Amino acid sequence: MNMTEATVTAFVGDSLTEDGDWQALLPDQHVINFGVGGNTTHDLLDRIDEVVAAAPSTVVVEIGTNDFAWRIPLEEVASGIEEILRTLREKLPEARIVMQSILPRQPEYAHIVRSVNEHLERFVPTVPCSYVDLWPALADENGGLKAEFTTDGLHLTDAGYAAWFEALRPALAD
Repeated sequence: MNMTEATVTAFVGDSLTEDGDWQALLPDQHVINFGVGGNTTHDLLDRIDEVVAAAPSTVVVEIGTNDFAWRIPLEEVASGIEEILRTLREKLPEARIVMQSILPRQPEYAHIVRSVNEHLERFVPTVPCSYVDLWPALADENGGLKAEFTTDGLHLTDAGYAAWFEALRPALAD
């Protein structure tokens, strides 16, 4: 299969997405990485048309952790992600949309990240899209990122990306 016939899969998010080598993990697909370091939900909404223009058949979304760094209220983070998902569904009605939980980060953020993730898990069926909970694969007992998957409590090592992809893989199976 050549690239023009390949399925286009868009990975959309912040630096966590940007730093992933998704093409290597999905060699039979044409992967476009729309991850941008530092992006918040609002930033992603501002550039959502770039994603839509690529006409992906699958959109994998990861966003929200930078909102917490900016102390954006939980309700605003959740509603921003809702808006992203509704916009993607409206503009890409045939696409498979996979919303991933906001990844664990430093333990002091665990309660607010979990709260938004619980909301998202209830919300995604209304879009509709699928939801992948990355916490079982990536979180330690304190709600932080497992030490073997990070060097700074936020960004992932290669082992962290491998664990993430293993949790995500079933949602991408045809």
